[in-house]
Amino acid sequence: MTDDPNSAGAPKDGNDPASHDDKSDNDGRNARASQPDGDGKDPGDNGDADDKPKKKLSGRAKIILLVIAIVVVVAIAIWFTHYETRGKYVQSTDDAYIKADAVTVAPKVNGYVAEVLVADNQDVKAGQPLIRIDARDYQAQADQARAQIAQAQASADSARASIREQYATITQTRAQLASNEVKAGYDAAEVRRYAPLAVSGAETRSQLAQLSSTAGQSRENARATAAQVVMQQRRIGTYQAQIREAQAQAQGARAQLAAANVDVGATLIRAAMDGRIGDKTVTIGQYAQAGTRLMSLVPVTKLYVTANFKETQLGLMRVGQPATIEVDALGGIELRGRVESVSPGTGAQFSLIPPSNATGNFTKIVQRVPVRISIEATPDARKLLVPGLSVKVAVDTIGAKGDLDHIEDEQKRLDKRN
Repeated sequence: MTDDPNSAGAPKDGNDPASHDDKSDNDGRNARASQPDGDGKDPGDNGDADDKPKKKLSGRAKIILLVIAIVVVVAIAIWFTHYETRGKYVQSTDDAYIKADAVTVAPKVNGYVAEVLVADNQDVKAGQPLIRIDARDYQAQADQARAQIAQAQASADSARASIREQYATITQTRAQLASNEVKAGYDAAEVRRYAPLAVSGAETRSQLAQLSSTAGQSRENARATAAQVVMQQRRIGTYQAQIREAQAQAQGARAQLAAANVDVGATLIRAAMDGRIGDKTVTIGQYAQAGTRLMSLVPVTKLYVTANFKETQLGLMRVGQPATIEVDALGGIELRGRVESVSPGTGAQFSLIPPSNATGNFTKIVQRVPVRISIEATPDARKLLVPGLSVKVAVDTIGAKGDLDHIEDEQKRLDKRN
């Protein structure tokens, strides 16, 4: 059998063309596999293939970040400084409302309403008529009191006339007394003159007795006339008492007239102050009872704010401290104000049913204290303000920042003395 160099069992040497081509291809692939890529990494290395290079920040970006960091730090420092110097002394609350000391318009007397002289929401001035009540009944009472005054004055005039008449009677009686006294003196002298004659027998004793009787009668007549003078004088006192009685009746009638005039005047109800009419419920012909509310008068020019601060906010709050008022109805416009007064108790103490914490379980609740704050606003702004509007109030209490330390020092000194 002839040996075939192309047979499968023949050994391959390095001169075989096919063997040479396969070897060249393998060498090329191995060379490409072992050659590093453009980044200098071997693509066959799987562990290094996941590590990507990090991008470095440019100089401009570093400057921007540095500036932002500085701005943030400065802002924080400014905020902290402002908070420590002023911010923590500003006490604010949104539990605040605009209020006014409204006046309830009510009649002082009973009667039917004759006229209503104002309309709803009308601005009025102090003293302006609001309502007129039928005054005829009270006018009749005033006329009756005037008649009583006239009657009492007539009684006094009659007593005065009687006194004048009595003085004339006294004068007449005194004249009669003088005449009687002269006659009594004459008769007594006659008795004294006839007495020696009767003893001597020149005159009869009967004549002396007659003269003595006449003298006694004259004496008694004089005494009776003197008593009449006294009686007439005392009658003047009686007339004077009648005058005083009439004057007292006249004074009582004048008092009734004054009361009736007050009632007549009260039938015309006037505005107690400048303000605006609100909640009007009165109509013509309505029977109004004394003390029944007919409308309200709101002094829109004398508004104030009642801010209900927490008890923990009142430590440095003092009368006169400035306040900032933000009214919701004005779109956030801030008004100025000042603390006018602080309530003498918490709102719960003045409620209809005050709490009783001595019974049952107790849960501590932070209480609120009403603080009255005045409003400093322009006339245009005041026109838009009405009682009941919600506001936000902030009070600057920095003016009293040392008070708590002073109180604490005084308390320590007190403790040392005790």
